[in-house]
Amino acid sequence: MTDNSAFGDLFKGVPLMAILRGMGVERSLKVATTAWDLGIQAVELPVQTPTDVEALRVVAEAARERGLVVGAGTVVTLEHVRQSKDAGAAFTVSPGFDVEIVRASHEAGLPALPGVATASEVQAALKEGLTWLKAFPASLLGTGWFGAMRGPFPQATFVATGGMDASTAPSFLNAGVRVVAVGSALEDPEQLPTLAALLR
Repeated sequence: MTDNSAFGDLFKGVPLMAILRGMGVERSLKVATTAWDLGIQAVELPVQTPTDVEALRVVAEAARERGLVVGAGTVVTLEHVRQSKDAGAAFTVSPGFDVEIVRASHEAGLPALPGVATASEVQAALKEGLTWLKAFPASLLGTGWFGAMRGPFPQATFVATGGMDASTAPSFLNAGVRVVAVGSALEDPEQLPTLAALLR
């Protein structure tokens, strides 16, 4: 049995998370700094290439100086779990629900946030002891999906990921999503004031 209730503390009551996908080292650090300055506590960097892993290491180091933590995203292999731990990640995020990845992350001391898109996946994840789940791809699932899941699975807490920006985040938060993950929106000066308003 695993447990990922630590996400309650990791997100610290902040309704946004930043995903820095394939931005390289310098750009990742720059956008992470924008997110932190805005008030976003949790940052995720996918680990699909050696450059991604190096970016994770650099951003995780910068986060520690602020008393914050960084997670590794798109964790789909056991090697990704090892790389994430070695690079200084504090949690893992996956696009789907793979119990082997969840358990390996748990054993490495990294809470896992698996992706779900069906009632069967939500039920299986809850059976494994996971209460925080990533709904992916949220933009395609739509806001109504969360209301439908809340009936049979009131104990599930969702992070909406995939196609989210400042214009869509409010409707998902209003639908009961606990955290919305944004990426390119953090590099759009026109979206920053809206994101900042969501954090107040």
